[in-house]
Amino acid sequence: MKKWAYVLIAIGAALWGLIAIFVEGLYEYGFTAIQVVAIRVIVAALILVVFVLIKNPRLLKMEMRDSIYFIGTGIFSIVFFNWCLFTAIQETSIAVAAILLYTAPAIVTILSRFLFQEWFTKRKMIALFMTLFGCTFVIGLVPGGSSSVSFFGVIVGLGSGLGYALYSIFGKYALAKYSSLTVTTYTFIFASAAMIPTTGLWTKTSELQEPGVLLNAVGIGFLSTVLAYMLYTVGLQFVESSRASITATVEPVVATLVSVMLFHEQLTVWQVLGIFLVLSAVMIVQESKKVRMKQSLAQ
Repeated sequence: MKKWAYVLIAIGAALWGLIAIFVEGLYEYGFTAIQVVAIRVIVAALILVVFVLIKNPRLLKMEMRDSIYFIGTGIFSIVFFNWCLFTAIQETSIAVAAILLYTAPAIVTILSRFLFQEWFTKRKMIALFMTLFGCTFVIGLVPGGSSSVSFFGVIVGLGSGLGYALYSIFGKYALAKYSSLTVTTYTFIFASAAMIPTTGLWTKTSELQEPGVLLNAVGIGFLSTVLAYMLYTVGLQFVESSRASITATVEPVVATLVSVMLFHEQLTVWQVLGIFLVLSAVMIVQESKKVRMKQSLAQ
């Protein structure tokens, strides 16, 4: 079962990596980045609520004072990071946006030092520097050259990494009290509640009835969100979280392949090197968690 767990995690991560296909598809119908976010979270919320009601309605039980957790995971994380990611795809490229998103582990490492008193280890410092240099190469700040990516594109790309990292921070508090399915469901419910009145999606009623829009909405809301999260979560039950996170680096690899093969984006040698450095940094950070866990068990 363990081998199949890795397969499920990899498939889930690959589905995340395919998200640009549906994002670009919705852009063709005139939807803005924030409206695409709304479509993703609303479709995901509807599917998750129906699934939970069928499986176990008691999982929807929540204390109102805990809403702060889901405001954090839903609005400050999911809504913010999705808007940043989808905007970065417009401003830079699919591959660059995907790899800037994967600065999240480095950001989590920094935030955890202050929030959870987790110390910087040698491995973490190496990973942080690798992430820094990797991002520098990806955005085009290389010897003898100049940045090929707009400043705004870099900012929103890094913002997606920050928003992604915040999910781990807020989620850590929520998971201490609720199941992962409850946390995921309420995350998208709160995200939808924030999106519905603020995005003007109701002005796109005619577009929302287009078959192409419906297909992309199902793709982004079900395939690249609900199904991806479920496959990853099921696989996570049978393997260590550190190994699961390493396996999930399939996501930016798939996103890069999509950008090159489907959208004919071109990568420089420096950008390929930058992608390699960022992905290697993710593996080093996750491996350090595994080593630390073994040390604590041995004591």
